[in-house]
Amino acid sequence: MKSLAVALGLLVLTACGGSSAPAATSLAPAGPSASASASQPITVFAAASLKEVFTELGKEFRSSHPGAVVTFSFAGSQTLVAQIQQGAPADLLATADAASATSVAAQLVGPPTILARNQLAILVAPGNPLRLTTLADLAKPTVKVVLAGPTVPAGKAARKALLAVGVTVKQVSDEPDVKAVVAKVRLGEADAGIAYATDARAAKGAVTGIDLPGISNVYPAALLKAATHVTTATEFLAFLVSPAGQAVFRSYGFLPAA
Repeated sequence: MKSLAVALGLLVLTACGGSSAPAATSLAPAGPSASASASQPITVFAAASLKEVFTELGKEFRSSHPGAVVTFSFAGSQTLVAQIQQGAPADLLATADAASATSVAAQLVGPPTILARNQLAILVAPGNPLRLTTLADLAKPTVKVVLAGPTVPAGKAARKALLAVGVTVKQVSDEPDVKAVVAKVRLGEADAGIAYATDARAAKGAVTGIDLPGISNVYPAALLKAATHVTTATEFLAFLVSPAGQAVFRSYGFLPAA
């Protein structure tokens, strides 16, 4: 990929709206390091819908880069973008749509690399007791619907999809990210929500997902100009698009980038 080539070039030269703060997850080395990556711990800002797959990818990366330390901050893409605009330190950004990455293009090292796509889905209570199978079903006046906020990538995509089929829903809340949408449905505070197919999968039976074919978002990732650990960040980005990294994305239900 062209953007990946730019990132790898840097390696040669140098050696996924709410106001809640991102949740940080750190993957520290299990023992002494024999890798140059050990001296370059990195911070990755990633969309909330990437939490499960990126946590696994971080573990896989560490196994092939002994001593590497990867710290993740997961939140709605709009929150991550706002924090970067305010000067929050990070080495790599991965968002849940192209528009979020474009909004901070001046802070990125070259064009983003598309990591994967994610299909949207209707989330309902386990077993789908109301038999909701299409977007049109959400128009029923008795169905309470929760969406991610209008600046959240999944929320924007959901509204666009509903508008395309002429459906107006009885919306109970706007949520800061897709994980909050899942929580509303899981707790019975909404009859249905729209998030990603991977969110339904990650809920492990707490909700049921009905895929919405043809409705998906892309996940761009790029190094930040403010990155302080370019070598390790470049290596991690390369791993994300490698065959091994892409296999992990597929195992968590993500679709290929192209």
